[in-house]
Amino acid sequence: MPESRLLPNAPTRSQWIEAGGAITAHRHDDHQIVYAARGVLAVTTAAGTWVAPANRAVWVPAGTEHAHQAHGGLELHLVGLDAADNPLRLDEPAVLTVDPLLRELILAYTRAPDHGDPARDDGDPARARLRAVLLDRLSASPQQPVHLPAPTAPVLVALCAILRADPGERRTLAALGREVGASERTLSRLFRADLGMTFPQWRTQLRLYRALVLLAEGLPVTAVAHTCGWASAGAFIDVFRRAYGHTPGTHRTR
Repeated sequence: MPESRLLPNAPTRSQWIEAGGAITAHRHDDHQIVYAARGVLAVTTAAGTWVAPANRAVWVPAGTEHAHQAHGGLELHLVGLDAADNPLRLDEPAVLTVDPLLRELILAYTRAPDHGDPARDDGDPARARLRAVLLDRLSASPQQPVHLPAPTAPVLVALCAILRADPGERRTLAALGREVGASERTLSRLFRADLGMTFPQWRTQLRLYRALVLLAEGLPVTAVAHTCGWASAGAFIDVFRRAYGHTPGTHRTR
């Protein structure tokens, strides 16, 4: 990632980002919850990309360099939490399930004027109570595997670049290996060691990520399925539903 800016206090606010807009690399001394009530949010760190549609939020721990990318018009909600407040006990980014109650808590908390320093809530009893309920709900929020890790091994960087350029690429790992100069066995081992998942798992995650982006841009479901490499729209819908809890056809209304 490019050299990042240090913004000591993670803001608590809501804002609109136009489709294709971005917030460049930065870091905070505070933790932050990042939630898109509309559009699809991608949060990128040196370790990879976390993707969150409207029923997901991203946990960004204090000190983590990160950048935001909007896919579709993005209604962004940011919750800054003091570094001493870590309801999730996580020191790595994560994607969290946002149920209807947590969604309303985030919207209510972020639509108030920006308090900057979360500690200032201590002077507003009603807001402090809202924050306490929000933290309790966050602590019970399940994590979701919507993370696309970034490779570091040079041969994987080359292979993953091929797939990023065309997520619909259907060649086998052995065929791709011939292009990047590595055996299928070596690549399989590297995927597990470097990325913590198998080749099919990583490629599916990449395809789901691209599918979210294309849906946010208004592409029809059948076209998204074809572009991202699924054999049929039905197969795509099944994988998408299992990953995100709803069908791609209902995704745009969320």
